[in-house]
Parts: sequence; structure tokens; C-alpha cells
Amino acid sequence: MSMQLHEEAYRGREALARCRDFPVTVCGAGALGGNLLEHLARVGFARLAVVDRDRVEEHNLATQPYQRGDIGAAKAQLLARDLYRAVGVEITAHCRRLTPENARKLLRGSALVVDCFDNRASRAAVGEWCAASEVPCLHAGMVGDYGEVLWHEVYRLPEAVGEDLCDYPLARSLATLVATVAAEAVLRFVIRGERRGYTVTLEDLAICEFA
Repeated sequence: MSMQLHEEAYRGREALARCRDFPVTVCGAGALGGNLLEHLARVGFARLAVVDRDRVEEHNLATQPYQRGDIGAAKAQLLARDLYRAVGVEITAHCRRLTPENARKLLRGSALVVDCFDNRASRAAVGEWCAASEVPCLHAGMVGDYGEVLWHEVYRLPEAVGEDLCDYPLARSLATLVATVAAEAVLRFVIRGERRGYTVTLEDLAICEFA
């Protein structure tokens, strides 16, 4: 199904105002979360937060929005700094691991949470808190040549895997594509109230949409 934005629905002051005033927390600042957060900031979201405890490593540079000079620095703080410099958006950065014990503190105030974590435990903590707090939650992830962007109601928590696909250089195309699809899902939700899910298959270069 076409991913083309519907010009009339996405244009105008009302749509821009909804994006600007809508509080979104992105969990994870890696290949998916980092690229997604940049997308949201650049299209006009002004109430953004990011949760990630990791620091930039050299192998992250292939798929994540960082530079060699960033190695060793906290990812969440870097994103907040760089996007403020780029577009003037002040992003709240939480440089901590999200757990069931601190989920309320890190996620409260969110009208939407996007889970881009790369580990099962943190994904579970996000989903459980959002379900209990009745906060919409969108999950984005990938494995092999496959990516998915699914709302919590239909999401199935994946089993833990040893290798992190996000650090594989040739995964850049899939990572940026899934991040873009996730951004489209966020826009459709915020502007139209739609909850659309997507699957992405790089081998077939196919994007499938479903309600």
C-alpha cells in the first residue's frame, strides 16, 4: 500500500500545532530511535523525550546518527544537543536504563511512547507500563531482512537474540526505512487518530500496512 502522505490531511496550522504540542517519548537512541527522534524533531514535534543509557561506540556509526567525535558520549544527551542546534527543539534526555521500577518516572507525561529498544527486558517494561497506564505504545523493531512497526495491542514480544542487527553496517537501509515507517505511523496517530501497523521486508522491498 502506498506510503505517500496525503497532502490535504497533513497540511495546515492545525496539523502542525498538534505535532508541536503532542508529548512523545522515544525509548532507545540507536539505529531506530535515533533516526526516528531526528525525524520527529525536524517535522515539528516540540515536546520530545528520549530514554537510553548507552554511550556511542565505534561500531554504532554505520547505522546510527552519530560521528567519530561522539564516541564515548551518552547517546540521549548527544541527540538532545544536536537537535537543539539543528532545529531549536529542547528534548528531555534520560540517560538511564528503563526498568519496571523507574518506568513511571521516565515515561510519565507522555501521550505516546515509541519503543525502539534492542533488548527484551526493556521492551517488556515499556509495554507493561503503557498498558497499565493506558498510554498508547508503538513498538518498532527488526530482525534479518524484516522490520515491524506495531501497536502494543497486536505486538508480540520477541525472544532474546544474541546479535544486535542494528550494529551490522548493511542493515542501515532497513534501519532507516523502519524508522521512517515508524515516523509515518506516529504522524497518522497524532494528526488523524489512526493506529496503523506496518511490516517491512527488505528482500522484497515491500511495505504492508494494516489497521
